[in-house]
Amino acid sequence: MIRTALIISALLATPAVAATAKLSDASGKVVGSAKIVQTPHSLRLTVKVKGMEAGERGLHIHAIGLCEGPKFTTAGPHWNPTGNQHGRDNPMGSHAGDMPNLAVDARGRGSLSFDVHGWTMAGLLDADGAALVIHAKPDDYKTDPTGASGDRIICGAFSAR
Repeated sequence: MIRTALIISALLATPAVAATAKLSDASGKVVGSAKIVQTPHSLRLTVKVKGMEAGERGLHIHAIGLCEGPKFTTAGPHWNPTGNQHGRDNPMGSHAGDMPNLAVDARGRGSLSFDVHGWTMAGLLDADGAALVIHAKPDDYKTDPTGASGDRIICGAFSAR
């Protein structure tokens, strides 16, 4: 009986190896999905959307796994455990949650796969979780704190699998 309890305890303490999110707009319409998978050296983010207006959009992992519309401010700031400034082109470093822009084609579809090096699911899915946010404008990769990417238009809270 003690051995069974130890095994169950170990399984419950094992960090998640994947997390998924349904991406919804301010009206609650699901427009896509996101998945993060733990790899040996990174977190691999995969995003797919459809039914969006064509163009480039800023894409960020936010620090809180809560997506209350219409502005999605409940998702908090970008995931930034190291306290860096925003943007991959910023000489002061970037947030862990700074992602490449998402390109949405003329049919309203977009997809992206990107590796976030040096982080684990345990570091991402802390007590208040995490969310993926798509912004109205492209990220300029340098302006702190948001890359001048505009309003939050799509959000999805990650849940572990």
